[in-house]
Amino acid sequence: MGEAGFPFSAVVGQERLQLALILSAVHPGIGGVLVRGEKGTAKSTVVRALAQLLPPVVDETGARPARLVELPVGATEDRVVGSLDLERVLRDGEQAFRPGLLAAAHHGVLYVDEVNLLHDHLVDVLLDAAAMGRVHVERDGVSHSHPARFVLVGTMNPEEGELRPQLLDRFGLTVDVAASRDVSTRMAVVRRRLDYEADPAAFAARYAGADQIVAERILTARDRLPDVVLDNAELRRIAALCAAFDVDGMRADLVVARTATAHAAWRGRDRVTEDDVRIAAELALPHRRRRDPFDEPGISEEQLDEAMRAAADEVENASGDDEFDGSSDQALDGESPDGRSDEQADDGRASGESDAYPGSAVGDDSEDRLGSDNDPREGGLDDSDGPDDDGPDGGPSGPNDSGPDGGPGGGPNGNRPNGAGSNSNGSDDKGSRPSAESLSGTPGSTSKPAPRWEVPGVGEGAPGRRSRAQTRTGRMVRPHTDTSTGLHLLGTVFAAAPKQVERGRFAGPLALAIEDLRGAYREGREGNLVVFVVDTSGSMAARDRLTAVTGAVVTLLRDAYQRRDKVAVISVRGSEAELVLPPTSSVDIAVRRLAGLRTGGKTPLAAGLLKAREVIAREHVRDPRRRPMLVLLTDGRATGGTDPLPRARTAARILAGEGHTTMVIDCERGMIRLGLAAELARDLRARYLRLDELTGESVADVVRASGYPTNRAA
Repeated sequence: MGEAGFPFSAVVGQERLQLALILSAVHPGIGGVLVRGEKGTAKSTVVRALAQLLPPVVDETGARPARLVELPVGATEDRVVGSLDLERVLRDGEQAFRPGLLAAAHHGVLYVDEVNLLHDHLVDVLLDAAAMGRVHVERDGVSHSHPARFVLVGTMNPEEGELRPQLLDRFGLTVDVAASRDVSTRMAVVRRRLDYEADPAAFAARYAGADQIVAERILTARDRLPDVVLDNAELRRIAALCAAFDVDGMRADLVVARTATAHAAWRGRDRVTEDDVRIAAELALPHRRRRDPFDEPGISEEQLDEAMRAAADEVENASGDDEFDGSSDQALDGESPDGRSDEQADDGRASGESDAYPGSAVGDDSEDRLGSDNDPREGGLDDSDGPDDDGPDGGPSGPNDSGPDGGPGGGPNGNRPNGAGSNSNGSDDKGSRPSAESLSGTPGSTSKPAPRWEVPGVGEGAPGRRSRAQTRTGRMVRPHTDTSTGLHLLGTVFAAAPKQVERGRFAGPLALAIEDLRGAYREGREGNLVVFVVDTSGSMAARDRLTAVTGAVVTLLRDAYQRRDKVAVISVRGSEAELVLPPTSSVDIAVRRLAGLRTGGKTPLAAGLLKAREVIAREHVRDPRRRPMLVLLTDGRATGGTDPLPRARTAARILAGEGHTTMVIDCERGMIRLGLAAELARDLRARYLRLDELTGESVADVVRASGYPTNRAA
């Protein structure tokens, strides 16, 4: 028998995450939960504990516990959705389907750690299955469909890269988690973990009663869900909230409606209230405000309060004007979860307020977070069913518990947060700095798409969308002997055909053997390492020049974001080159760092090029499949150190000799141009562009850069 898992009710300080998971378990149609946060915040612990609370599953083999299925980052599409069962094809001569991980997760939890590092097409597959509750497979001559209703949970550390906004929107709920800064809460976390490690079975037994209550409440809420009424007043409130925050499409309205209904069922009510809608909005809307890659997700309490007041006015002014009477939230889909009609679901049954949700320690501030009516701990977590810990039982909740952090700027009426972030390096530096406004840009510009700039040749397939590469998911090019990338049917048939006579086949089915199998050589796109070397010396420090340069970098960073590249940023100024951002997949962090770049001084251009060479070499050891690209933004005026210009050209020739793909963006302006950047581009064997060619007509175009690249071919 395996070791007892950490109890769900014993987790401290993650009440919002626990509530989001519970609501998704009550109503899987919500579409899953994305958990964003730093490492060491019990993300995985809470998700694994949830699976222990789900009702048993009854299938052809009898009753079994609900499964927790973990999806590895390197999983292939065959492993996820299923594929042709080659063993049965070859052994029995019959076409058969081998189910994948989605089938195994049916009625359980599908957990994807580091979902932001998963291939985008696999994320699409997961989200489609979570939304539809079924998996349809049409491949390798197989047509198959099976149910797959599960609680989808993805976790990610934003510092390792973001999900595209389109994928963010398809997750039903998002929770940002962080470690509490309250000393008592941190003590409670450590005490419980140490107690669990000392005796897992005894620790689990202490919280078994509390976990059992939660499990029973989930089951009760599922049964109650079809009878919960979402009347027109609350539906109008939901629509007004989503309109106020200017979210795209109608998915947000549907998710908020389903979440509010699930919350009412969880709380034991037969009707959705304003409190349910507010809780649902806190969980379902913050990540949907992000359109540009560099927008900050989040809604502040003040913004939500303002939007709720506006929605209340809308409800009051429209009272009695609706064309249909209240119904459950499944009226949006035309059917209740159990298949009953909307009229049947409308009957409802009265239900009193349920008991508090026992378990983990919280402070009295849980009322606003978890939507209590009378009991300040209603719907929250407490230790009423477990013995006292040696350490404290609670204390104020951490900063993540009070609701999603609001991004800078923006309001509920559609004003976007400026995506560049704030200056994190202080304000004691000399020289000018780019403003956050100049980096974030203004949505709605009619900019030109970026040119297809890629590394020549065929790479080994680091996940991404820029350069050609051999991948597991690209288009099928030709057969080869490695079958790990999927079966190449024609190649297999052609390999077997010449051997039919010697195998004694003169009629009937094709006689196949293991050695006939051919895999598919697939070619797709990979992401690259893009190293930006940015000249921020005195010759570049004029405000309009610096604005243009940093705006151009943001334009290129958007392109890197869309193509799933890793990026690094090197600043060249003063007496040395500084690596201001080590290689990372989090491109939005690069934008924030740009807002704090120091400027002024001489131009040690050779040092910048050699630093880029060092970064490329070091990253190749860590990630050998990711091929590098170098982008140099400079006016070419090397002034730092002895013989600065010859040393810069020597460093350029060294880089060129190593065959790195390079682009030089000439930032020189004015009536008299020395052409030093063009000479440097020749030494680097680099593609050459002038800054105004990259940014369009003028510096103003950079400041107005939208969410899409503006550069064009030279």
